[in-house]
Amino acid sequence: MLDADAPILFERRGAVALLTLNRPATRNALDGEPMYAAFESLFEQLNADLSLGAAVLTGSGSAFCSGGDVAQMRERAGMFAGSPQEIAGNYRQGIQRIPRAFQRLHLPIIAAVNGPAIGAGNDLACLCDIRIAATTARFAESFVKVGIVPGDGGCWLLPRVVGASRAAELAFTGEAIDAQEALRIGLVSRVVAPEALLDEALALAGRIAANPPQALRWTKQLLLQARTGSLDEALDAAARFQGLAHHTADHAEAVAAFFDKRPPRFGQGEGT
Repeated sequence: MLDADAPILFERRGAVALLTLNRPATRNALDGEPMYAAFESLFEQLNADLSLGAAVLTGSGSAFCSGGDVAQMRERAGMFAGSPQEIAGNYRQGIQRIPRAFQRLHLPIIAAVNGPAIGAGNDLACLCDIRIAATTARFAESFVKVGIVPGDGGCWLLPRVVGASRAAELAFTGEAIDAQEALRIGLVSRVVAPEALLDEALALAGRIAANPPQALRWTKQLLLQARTGSLDEALDAAARFQGLAHHTADHAEAVAAFFDKRPPRFGQGEGT
């Protein structure tokens, strides 16, 4: 049953999980223990459910995610309270749990960016595997505009999405870009009308989820490993996963369907 008060709403759409940031009053700011814990617990749930093949993350209200709560910054409250050492600890024990949770997520995830994705909200979109934007979306790596740095890993994430030079321009200026500029620089893969955003994201997630769930999870692990590992490490991991994949029922079904010239039916036996 849907918990309307949860910081992140979870719905099943067939083999797709729809996750909606549910703090419209703060424009879905990433603050507070309930939000951090929600990412961790939901992602553990998604990892454990092999009937799911993909996820979509979007925001409620007019924003995707406004990042940190600037009102709390002004008041030196919440994660912004205390000495420099205490604030560093607050980051490690708080918002940095979100990128670590994404790093442990096995399921492919699409960001459906419905509105502004600012500061940590921009980084949240970058944590997803694929980004689709509504024409109403805006993006900003805006930390310097409030005199701070990307404390959630943005300087690691953004160059891997748009390249070093464009990431530096976004981070050093803190300026916002619109959805069409985000498309031009590769921050998003497509831009659609606001009313079509969720349908477009769910349709793409559905096409992903039509593939064998375990093969999707192994492929995602290889893509994550490629961010930091060497070619030798990538080849070793690929060989290990490939050995396992060749012994799954889904692989046998896919090969049989290829020769029978019919759509495969995945998830029909053990070892899928």
